[in-house]
Amino acid sequence: MKFILMLLLSMFFWAENNFAQKPPLLTLEEAVSIALKNNYNILLAKNNSVISATNVTIGNAGYLPVLSANVSATNSVLNIDQTRSDGTVNKLNNLHNSSNSYGPVINWTLFDGFAMFANYDQLKTLNRLGQVQERDTVQSTLASVITTYYNLVNQNQQIISLKEAIAISRLQLRYASDKYGVGRASKLDVLNAQVNFNTDTANFLVQVQSFKTTKISLNRLLVRTLTTDFSVPDTIRNQDQLVLGDILSKAQTENPAILISQINKRLSEISLRQVRSTRYPVLGVNSGYNFSNSKTPAGFTRTQNTKGLNYGLTASVNIFDGFNQTRRERVAKLQVSGADIQLERVKQQVEAQINSLYIDYLSGLDLIRLEKSNVEIAKQNLDISLEKYRLGNITPLEVREAQRNYLDAQTRFFNNQYQTKLAEVGLKEITGTISLN
Repeated sequence: MKFILMLLLSMFFWAENNFAQKPPLLTLEEAVSIALKNNYNILLAKNNSVISATNVTIGNAGYLPVLSANVSATNSVLNIDQTRSDGTVNKLNNLHNSSNSYGPVINWTLFDGFAMFANYDQLKTLNRLGQVQERDTVQSTLASVITTYYNLVNQNQQIISLKEAIAISRLQLRYASDKYGVGRASKLDVLNAQVNFNTDTANFLVQVQSFKTTKISLNRLLVRTLTTDFSVPDTIRNQDQLVLGDILSKAQTENPAILISQINKRLSEISLRQVRSTRYPVLGVNSGYNFSNSKTPAGFTRTQNTKGLNYGLTASVNIFDGFNQTRRERVAKLQVSGADIQLERVKQQVEAQINSLYIDYLSGLDLIRLEKSNVEIAKQNLDISLEKYRLGNITPLEVREAQRNYLDAQTRFFNNQYQTKLAEVGLKEITGTISLN
């Protein structure tokens, strides 16, 4: 028992000394700033958004002509046996024929059933989708950083509470030892006090380990060395001015899931326009300037060089394609209808999520006020119990019960603060208004 006690004491003082040597304080503002610069998800989302913006050009939509340069060269080696109409035979061997041509060519689609206009709208809408997805990624990442940060603050509060519990257990152990020394207490009281002290020390060490593990999680979100040490405050401040009506109204215009569903509906409508465009004729012009030369030793014309402008007009229209046009249009209309249903479903899901989180938020605020009062009452009860135990008026079990009630009240108070903060951050994430409060 003495060996175990000494071991736990050494581990406790080692952990306490390490915890007491506070590393630099990491504020929430600093954590958010680091995440915005380093987080991989945010960087990838920004990169994808830039790609979507780069694709928004009239050339990509099909407005502009296509200019190309064509070059071709053909050669042949022939053996020819000719029998002419007068009966003479002409034999020619190893005849080298060659033909070369080159020049610029331009093709321009003037009308494609309004498809190019739909294509341009599609590119702009995809760019808007990329922006919303980037914002959604930023908001969700910041929410993860903030909740992880407040998780550390909550655990820091628990560690401080457990250190206080150890101090009380040490005091109770000293009282029991002093009483045992003068014959006013039994050895059993001393042993029980030692067990209580050992239990509180073990709980403290477990909490410190959990705190260090959560630090690694936050460092990973901030994309920095996972072993980077830092400290956090020991206070969580909850905002108590959120209004349900304002949150619901804000979500209709700012919620990323709703915005993405609206954009997807818009894309399905554009897809229908693109399908319908194939009912119309396609008109285009083409032109080019061609240079060519050829050598044919066996022909009537041995060599020929030409150059000149060529131009033309093309037109095509779909007359019958096995009713596929009708089928594609029907499918595109169904996709528009499906997108509209999906939008309404997302709106309902978001509203349900907001109402659920708001209930948690209001309940949390009420519990915080209640548990704060309970902590004060439990502390008074513990102080009185310790004094009575010192005077020998109550048993060690009664002191331990008062100590446990105080620790439980603190734990509930800290957890309610943290859970209420989670609901608060969740409501702000849904409305796309994550802040640092």
